[in-house]
Amino acid sequence: MNLELTQDGSYTLYSKEFNQHYHSIKDGALTESLIKHIIPAFEYAKNKKELNILDICYGLGYNTLATLYYIEKNNLDIKVNIYSPEFNKELIESLNYFKYPKELDSFKDIINSLSEDFKYSNADINIELYNGDARVYLENLKQRGLDIDIVYQDPFSSDVNYLLWTKEYFGQIKDILKKDGIITTYSVATPVRLSIYENRLKVYEMVPKNFKKSTIALATEDIDKRYKYIDMELKKQRNKAAAALSDKDIKNVWREST
Repeated sequence: MNLELTQDGSYTLYSKEFNQHYHSIKDGALTESLIKHIIPAFEYAKNKKELNILDICYGLGYNTLATLYYIEKNNLDIKVNIYSPEFNKELIESLNYFKYPKELDSFKDIINSLSEDFKYSNADINIELYNGDARVYLENLKQRGLDIDIVYQDPFSSDVNYLLWTKEYFGQIKDILKKDGIITTYSVATPVRLSIYENRLKVYEMVPKNFKKSTIALATEDIDKRYKYIDMELKKQRNKAAAALSDKDIKNVWREST
């Protein structure tokens, strides 16, 4: 993997395996995490004093660490429990040497603990990393009876990580999502939005100033009017070929990519 500087001064990596950057070079690694995930999620859940957060997938840890940074910067009186799967064990173990931006300097002990033990805990923060298949981890969380307030849906794109964008996958998310939970994701692709929608989740579009569009999903229609409601039934009527991604099509996806 190659270290690359992004526009906001933070670094990301380029994955040769997935042929994608972990973050947008233009938006910036830290800024992208804050704008597309942490800020909208915390604004929606602002009245809660404890949050269960699912960070899919841990990667370089920016979403998890930016969550802690946002809490610290805004002096929030809140407890967070963060659960995050990541299949690349060597990546997690290397992150105590990663060149994070100065904004995250105060979390060095947490970074080291996660790199060495895959967990961290104090009175206000609990973080659990799972090295393995995210789909297996979702079933694990369901069996444990965990209810999730916030999901950062941030794996590599469906072109290269198909099984983390299907309607069956979002069905697993829906099973553990609280009724007033929120999903944030950078993807605005119609098939992905249909995968979300077919699990009886409401789809909204966020257009931050100077940033690309992103998607928010909720189990209810109770959201700030700054976000645009996306009528997925109308989308289906206008595009008869549009379809959700499905696990059953994975063999065809692999065949087309080889």
